[in-house]
Amino acid sequence: MKDQFYSYIKNLQNQITEAFEKVDGSATFFEDEWNRAEGGGGRSRIIENGSVIEKGGVNISAVHGPLPESMQSYFKVDEVDFFACGLSLVIHPKNPMAPTVHANWRYFEMYDKTGNCIDQWFGGGLDLTPYYLFEEDAQHFHRQCKKACDIHHPDFYLEFKNKCDAYFHNPHREEARGVGGLFFDYLKEDKEFTIQDRYDFTTEIGNNFLAAYLPILEKRKSMKYSAAQRTWQEIRRGRYVEFNLVHDKGTLFGLKTNGRIESILMSLPPAVQWRYDHHPEEGSEEYNLVTVLKNPKVWV
Repeated sequence: MKDQFYSYIKNLQNQITEAFEKVDGSATFFEDEWNRAEGGGGRSRIIENGSVIEKGGVNISAVHGPLPESMQSYFKVDEVDFFACGLSLVIHPKNPMAPTVHANWRYFEMYDKTGNCIDQWFGGGLDLTPYYLFEEDAQHFHRQCKKACDIHHPDFYLEFKNKCDAYFHNPHREEARGVGGLFFDYLKEDKEFTIQDRYDFTTEIGNNFLAAYLPILEKRKSMKYSAAQRTWQEIRRGRYVEFNLVHDKGTLFGLKTNGRIESILMSLPPAVQWRYDHHPEEGSEEYNLVTVLKNPKVWV
């Protein structure tokens, strides 16, 4: 299974980076292959200062070795070995009318000291973070998420949509990071689903990513915007950074397993502001966005 999934994410990385280079039209991804001393490595692809994409990364990795003590307590296990592979991406468009998008799809195995696999699961999802709210964009994104989920189970969309709303939430701000999408983790084999079923579902979501996001980026990438709207984008990006550094499990896992810092922090946007006690004017477009972020909506 780990070979099957790693082969999948290598191909998916190629498809996604080719699609974004085509949309941008000027910038290309810089590829950086790296090795982890404890075992494994990865292939990071970074794009910066494009005509459409200000900064983005589409990274894959496959790492293995003894599970660090800090993660043993998290998983409630003794000394074990692990294997983890996945694809993680973040795209920060230049235009504040175009939303940031994040996605990742991952697979994890755990082994006892004799090398027997004692646990395995899939996780992942995708979510949208707009700076100006276009409801038709959020609806399109969620329709695509639901369409992919419905192929596998009628309850999946609502279950994983709700988990996304709960996960991508800044409790210290009492607001969501964005308008959500899907989030799932610890998808294991059980009485209803085989591990191959979990693979099929996870890859369905991965295969649907470009259809969910690219039409939105194409529609918004050339819209006119003001300096004030750019400032608002940078203030909202600050909230994005806060979530990633304080709450995001993937960031924390990478840091605690001696992950590659450049790959872990590639999700951070290049231009960010933190204004003291900043509040948008009531009734403004900015105010309307924050209102929605404080109360997650049903989009489809």
